Amino acid sequence: MTNEELIAALRDADAVKYGEFELSHGGTSDYYVDKYLFETDPDCLERIAEAFAERLERAEWHAGDEKLAGVALGGVPLVAVTSVETGTPYVIARKQQKDYGTANLVEGRLDEGEEVVVLEDIATTGQSAADAVEALRDAGATVNRVLVVVDREEGASENLAEYDVELESLLTASELLDAE
Repeated sequence: MTNEELIAALRDADAVKYGEFELSHGGTSDYYVDKYLFETDPDCLERIAEAFAERLERAEWHAGDEKLAGVALGGVPLVAVTSVETGTPYVIARKQQKDYGTANLVEGRLDEGEEVVVLEDIATTGQSAADAVEALRDAGATVNRVLVVVDREEGASENLAEYDVELESLLTASELLDAE
């Protein structure tokens, strides 16, 4: 999967918007990558799964020995299709515990010491991914890597480095916006 193919898929899904947008961390931006548009488009979702699978394979990551994790809510469709593409089981990392049911921060089967790669949609500050890493580590996982669709290049890599986690993106905001 080339960057150009992935950029075309995001654009075909009409996921890149221009204007003035408030971001979840409180800042504003003159562009927005609408994860709900690219995550609900079957063609785009398939391309993202292929691209994530290629990245995992290149890193000599062996399905069966590790798990994937998706950050609720946006990472769930991404981890589900990547799980199917790679044959790798996954878990879901919640941002906060529910007051009912199991009240788990990590949903799914996770064994002590398992290596987990976190999949996320967009990284701005990287705090959602960092929170997921902490929840997974508290549940006994080993987490050293986060893969995202788009890195907005606004500090996520540096923030995750403080948790000894490498951030890898399929695309950066620069690549996505320069492709106009």
